Amino acid sequence: MNEDKKYVLALDQGTTSSRAMIFNHDGQIVASSQRAFEQHFPRPGWVEHDASEIWYSQSAVAAEVIAKANITGLDIACIGITNQRETTIIWDRETSLPVYSAIVWQDRRTADYCEELKKRGMAEMIREKTGLIIDAYFSATKIKWILDNVEGIRERAEKGKLCFGTVDSWLVWRLTRGKAHITDVSNASRTMLFNIHTLQWDEDLLRLFDIPVSLLPEVRSSSEIYCDTASTLFSTKIPISSVIGDQQAALFGQLCLEEGMTKTTYGTGCFMVMNTGNKAVLSKNNLLTTIAWKIGNKVTYALEGSVFVGGAVVQWLRDSMHLIASAKETETLAESVESSGDVYFVPALTGLGAPYWDQYARGAILGITRGTTTAHIVRAALEGIAFQVYDILKAMENDTGRISREMKVDGGAVVNNFLMQFQADICRGSVIRPEILETTVSGAAFLAGLAVGFWENTDVLKERWHFDRTFEPFISEDDAANQVRKWHKAVGKSLNWSEE
Repeated sequence: MNEDKKYVLALDQGTTSSRAMIFNHDGQIVASSQRAFEQHFPRPGWVEHDASEIWYSQSAVAAEVIAKANITGLDIACIGITNQRETTIIWDRETSLPVYSAIVWQDRRTADYCEELKKRGMAEMIREKTGLIIDAYFSATKIKWILDNVEGIRERAEKGKLCFGTVDSWLVWRLTRGKAHITDVSNASRTMLFNIHTLQWDEDLLRLFDIPVSLLPEVRSSSEIYCDTASTLFSTKIPISSVIGDQQAALFGQLCLEEGMTKTTYGTGCFMVMNTGNKAVLSKNNLLTTIAWKIGNKVTYALEGSVFVGGAVVQWLRDSMHLIASAKETETLAESVESSGDVYFVPALTGLGAPYWDQYARGAILGITRGTTTAHIVRAALEGIAFQVYDILKAMENDTGRISREMKVDGGAVVNNFLMQFQADICRGSVIRPEILETTVSGAAFLAGLAVGFWENTDVLKERWHFDRTFEPFISEDDAANQVRKWHKAVGKSLNWSEE
């Protein structure tokens, strides 16, 4: 590698904002830039983004962060990309214009079709091939919906005139001006079209969903030089050398490189991922089997549990209910009362993810009395996030036979000390918060840098990882068990609420 190259540029395209960060050889963040973009809710249960706005926001922060760091593209060794997964974009090969809005991973418009697939007995076949549970969460049914519902799109797709991609593919396409239509195994494994054992797009699944293979990107490893940028965004061509889904990126960024190591990211949703090594462990507890990453010829698998509404419940308290003015208030409010006052908040605002996978569950606040205050409801909301993570942890322990004594955490919500302490209390283990919370974008940077020799190996990276604080259980085991019991009682009230 050219020794003049002093930095790695990492792009983190998320559900509510696009970010860019510059990393130095010490793995430290030199500069960062972030820009929010608009969320669209055209109908109940529908969630969309403007794919062009995603690109504009991502390219803007990339240019901005380079200016903030007072460098040029000549100083950048490589670019790594991490992204919101499952979100589905279809665009025209010639014009690079989207043919429809990006359908976001949270979108539930294909829930009824997913139920039909289950009734047709497709669940086991899909799970064995993809490691996934049939759900509107994944890309396959979103692709089918666009092909079936947007006029003229299926015909153009069958003629090879269109491209599908998750957000990573869309960004690479735009960065290379259409020279590269690729994804990596981690993102491909979230489409419900990819066979995680053969590492190929699966012909049976393509037939089932009636999706032409010409629509799909080439699947590559998570850390290799794919191509150089062709965008005028940079003063020179820069190699793009990592692509990885956000949760897998966080697992790598936390350096959970050994089998059994676990991390949980607290963002819009919450995502717990356990490294299972070279084994694709099929869950008996409604967790997902997924590919963590592929480096060289080695594939690393993982178990994953997804909470649909994590930090998003705080956004809801702020923007929809106006109970708080900022997320920072929640910690102070939660600690202003001794308990939630026996109030339980099930944040099933878009259904429940693992281990319930109930598309028809809806949010519920139970136990309200005349004495209930804003502080009780805010505390119950934070506890509801932690309870959902607890449920996934227990499912993961049952699947693997491993009792988790520690969990690494990251994401915006982990700055909330109350939430982290309560998580440790009910999970009965250590919750470890790193010094650098931006582990998702760190993972993309690490993988990109390793591909070009910016960092020699993962041992070098381990020397650069440090923890900020460890939270240990404080309340009694009996108290924790009692709260978990009441939580499960509350969840029971929210299940199947909107099912006809």
